[in-house]
Amino acid sequence: MPRKVTSSAAPIRDSNRDLVLEVLRRNQPISRVDIARKSGLQRSTVSEIVEGLLEERWIREGSIVKTARGRRPTMLTMNDELFILVADVRPTQAILAAVDLNGRFLDRTLVPIISDPKRGVESIAEGMKRLRSNFPEKTCEGIGISLPGRVDKKSQKLALAPNLSWVGFDIRGTLQKRLGLQVELENAANACLLSEVWFGNLKEVRNAVLITISEGVGASVLVNGSLMEGASGLAGELGHIPISETGPKCACGQMGCWEMFASSRAALRFLQSKTGSQDVFSIQQLMNLEASGNPDAQQAVLKQIEAIGRGLRIVTASFDPELILFVGDITLRWSAIEPILSKELTSRMLAGPAPKIAALADGEAARLRGAAVVVLQRHTGFRRQSFSR
Repeated sequence: MPRKVTSSAAPIRDSNRDLVLEVLRRNQPISRVDIARKSGLQRSTVSEIVEGLLEERWIREGSIVKTARGRRPTMLTMNDELFILVADVRPTQAILAAVDLNGRFLDRTLVPIISDPKRGVESIAEGMKRLRSNFPEKTCEGIGISLPGRVDKKSQKLALAPNLSWVGFDIRGTLQKRLGLQVELENAANACLLSEVWFGNLKEVRNAVLITISEGVGASVLVNGSLMEGASGLAGELGHIPISETGPKCACGQMGCWEMFASSRAALRFLQSKTGSQDVFSIQQLMNLEASGNPDAQQAVLKQIEAIGRGLRIVTASFDPELILFVGDITLRWSAIEPILSKELTSRMLAGPAPKIAALADGEAARLRGAAVVVLQRHTGFRRQSFSR
């Protein structure tokens, strides 16, 4: 998805490149003429961009289509000889994958993560080296990392990650040195939303909020078709807006943040305080108990949903989205949760009808594909830098 900036010629050209790539990927195989028609760009502009993408090997020429008359067009596709290494980093583990330019997974693996950032990043580097060696016939074009926190745009380091003690560590520089590839970092919620725009069903949606519910609560905001980033890349940390003046204390240091009531850890805490037992220690166990009709588990999930509903008042009043997407643990029981959440949302609207809500069935895949999209966005054209393979 193009992040539209119009203050200079170079960002406009970048945006046009993003648009050509998106049209090509969605409609491949496709001719230059049809790219121009579907994108609304001038044919000369499309031809210039296509030649650059061919030279950089992001796309390839294929068959020549026979026509009744006139010049026979050459069809274009994404280059399936290229792939991107990606990681979805969580507080205790990282899911690694090799993804091709069409968003197809070539391979996946899992590595444990520890609190020490140097050793944790080293584990990711070793895992990626093993993945890369599985495809000697293909070319890796870069690395995308999805993180549970916000990345400072200037320093390219984690600036805020209450659930991951890697703030300030040079993740990007360390991986680039170890693997010899350009590395791009992105917040996990932003990665999910980018994935839905590029590979999902958001063609007609211009205003949306994506909310991740897992160990914490994260968010990403699409406003008038553009991803909202903020001055330093920290926009969207809705989970750290207080919704109660009384505890519990959040990892960010404040009291009563939204994620302390709406996260998976909050639901487990609700159950443990109700039963006085810590036998249930994972959200999957809790959801299984809820599904089986356990009243304490049902009450814990209900409290979590009500807390999510309270925070949605902030979302709708601030951004007026047409769609709210949910990713994460609550989607495990979405058919039961959605009606209750819809009722909570409607009852808390400031004005007007409530936005639609929907769940992403595979948030892990969305985070991984989104990390690949970030590489696609930043490595093409004028944003590309040279790193040895």
